Amino acid sequence: MDELIDIVDENGNATGKSALKSEIHSKGLFHHTAHLWCYTSKGHILLQQRAATKSIAPLLWDVSVAGHVDAGETIAKAIIREAKEEIGLDLFEHQLIKIGVFKCFQTYENGIIDNEFHNTFISKIDVAIKQLILQENEVEAVKYVTISEFETLLQKSEINNHFIASNSNYYHFVLNAIKKQIQQ
Repeated sequence: MDELIDIVDENGNATGKSALKSEIHSKGLFHHTAHLWCYTSKGHILLQQRAATKSIAPLLWDVSVAGHVDAGETIAKAIIREAKEEIGLDLFEHQLIKIGVFKCFQTYENGIIDNEFHNTFISKIDVAIKQLILQENEVEAVKYVTISEFETLLQKSEINNHFIASNSNYYHFVLNAIKKQIQQ
């Protein structure tokens, strides 16, 4: 889908302009995305396998839910919308804990110039995998992993074709935020 997205400057500030996602990715325009990492009270983290048809990192495992922030949409509303669309999960704003905004500026072999600010949230959920409804063109599969499994997969991400290896620092930050939240 070629949705309309707000353009921001190199610091993530609104410019008052918008463009289609295809233009944003072809020109490398700065924009916001919303990321949600879900975890359970037992310390399991929900991972999403990107659909085989995705233009970036198909079939790799990544964030529970992620998507672009539509023009005029708040970041919190975007992640709530994406959670419903991608995995059928109903969330409310009070369930979201924002842990940071991460610059992810990358160029891919397919010509996409992706200059994103990942607005990242965590949220505790207790939902069985079978209750989730996956959006076919976005999500191949979902699974829960323990924190130790997450750490092991991350340690070997250069060779195991599981996570996006270049995002290692980001994954470590998220994992530490989830660990802190579970310990509270």
